[in-house]
Amino acid sequence: MKTETASSTASTLLTSARSVARDFAAPHADAVDQESRFPIEAVNALKQAKLLSAYVPAELGGAGASLSELVDICDVLARQCASTAMVYAMHQIQVITIVEHALDHPWYRQYLKDLVEHQYLIASVTSEVGVGGEMRRSQCAVDINGSRFSLMKDATTISYGAQADDLLVTARRHPDAANSDQSLILVRKADYTLEQKGQWNTMGMRGTCSPPFLMTASGDVAQIMEVPFGAMSAQTVVPVSHLLWGGCWTGCASAAVNKARAFVRGQARAHPGTVPPTALRLAELVSMLQSLRTSVQACLTEYEQLSAEDNAANGVLSSIAYSLKMNNLKVDATQALPQIVIKALSICGILAYKNDTKFSMSRHLRDALSSMLMVGNDRILATNANLLLVLKDD
Repeated sequence: MKTETASSTASTLLTSARSVARDFAAPHADAVDQESRFPIEAVNALKQAKLLSAYVPAELGGAGASLSELVDICDVLARQCASTAMVYAMHQIQVITIVEHALDHPWYRQYLKDLVEHQYLIASVTSEVGVGGEMRRSQCAVDINGSRFSLMKDATTISYGAQADDLLVTARRHPDAANSDQSLILVRKADYTLEQKGQWNTMGMRGTCSPPFLMTASGDVAQIMEVPFGAMSAQTVVPVSHLLWGGCWTGCASAAVNKARAFVRGQARAHPGTVPPTALRLAELVSMLQSLRTSVQACLTEYEQLSAEDNAANGVLSSIAYSLKMNNLKVDATQALPQIVIKALSICGILAYKNDTKFSMSRHLRDALSSMLMVGNDRILATNANLLLVLKDD
């Protein structure tokens, strides 16, 4: 009975996601890209469908969705609008972190109930001037005075910061703490201000609206999560990020492959009884997409199995070998994605190169190229190089 209920919930969530993708993300995807604007129509539809609280446990009013279901939703959304999918993925990273590491905390437990009711959109503030995109270091620090805290962070980017309802912010635990001794703090819309310090005029993922901001915030000390951010990062934030982003990347790749498939089918219909020369290239392309999906799915299955085990599994999730595996997934997937889109473009030819045809690959390619820069691959490979120096042989 429990399995049937879970299956029914997953089906309902995916049906809702498909409706959002079809009716709200797809019609506005080109405008979101061209105007570099937030995909407000699709995000409002996600809120209306209660999909922002999908991961919140059923006992608190959420759908109790699995990570696999969220990855599927990201895939569905990304086939129509990669920016919408990425906003959804980044929001869910924050929700999952709260559920996995603060579920028993009274303040956060009430917050999750409120999230279900109000469908708050949560953004992440981890980047900072002086440390760049190094999530595991902070310059700013929490300043605690009695039961209140104050915090100022000069962020190099906050995705959909101006559109978010709340923020999850990394900072040093106190002014004398080392830059790697971090806390994670949720700050509420009424308690922070954002001063925009630049623009977001990029090649792709233009709808994520991620300019730099100076953030000033205050709040109750109960909003400071008790678990050190280092532990949360290894066990949850990093692997969940790569897996949810993986759903976005497979969706973006699928969109390009589907256009190439439609193009080849059109050629076949125009010349009955013959196999178009592009059919061979399409077969290769579908194989590339399958390899990408298989890689993401294998790591997703392993992560969910490890997360479902006893606390002993946390040692595996925090191990050097597992960190390398997840880092390699990110690097390999983001190297494969642009190649898939480029191959789809070559199949469709000039019709894919043009911006005004149904086979255009422009937005897909530009969005795909962003994947290598979200936590830059060079930074990840440098981390891997250091880890390999201390990893024991199998």
